[in-house]
Amino acid sequence: MARIVEFLADGFEEVEAVTPIDYLRRAGVEVVVAGVGTMTPTGAHGLRIAADVDAASLSGEFDGVVLPGGMPGASNLAGSKDVERVCKEVSMKGGLVAAICAAPAVALDHFGLLTGRRFTCYPGFEKSVNDAEFSGEKVVVDGNLITSRGPGTAAFFASAIVRYLVGKKASESLEKDTLLV
Repeated sequence: MARIVEFLADGFEEVEAVTPIDYLRRAGVEVVVAGVGTMTPTGAHGLRIAADVDAASLSGEFDGVVLPGGMPGASNLAGSKDVERVCKEVSMKGGLVAAICAAPAVALDHFGLLTGRRFTCYPGFEKSVNDAEFSGEKVVVDGNLITSRGPGTAAFFASAIVRYLVGKKASESLEKDTLLV
């Protein structure tokens, strides 16, 4: 079974955080929710989520990492050495790095993980990214990097992560169950 860590920091975009957690767990993927700076991060619209673990105390191997967007959530992720360390470790081992909305441009670019890659993000944030190829698609898969545009694409983003981790058949079943098709 794949093991994923999703980081949540105060100011995260709720739908972008909850949708991947839900889809991945439905598909049988272990998801560890790591709080950045707090064990009960509060979303941009007031939703509070209890984290499984503090990001500073993370240990073990992960097959992937998920970063939701939202502001100032994405900036808070970018400012975390723990998030940066895990993202770089996972990427260096060929694991999945997935980010949505502002997180690709704000956090992944800051960590140096977009260089030479194709990506998408929330409209307007691409202007701050150099040395990467922006695409206006809902979801962009570039090898082990999956990026998406924003709240309205959260289900497509989550489905792409499931497809990457557990295969097309599981993704299609999940899409049918959640009426994404």
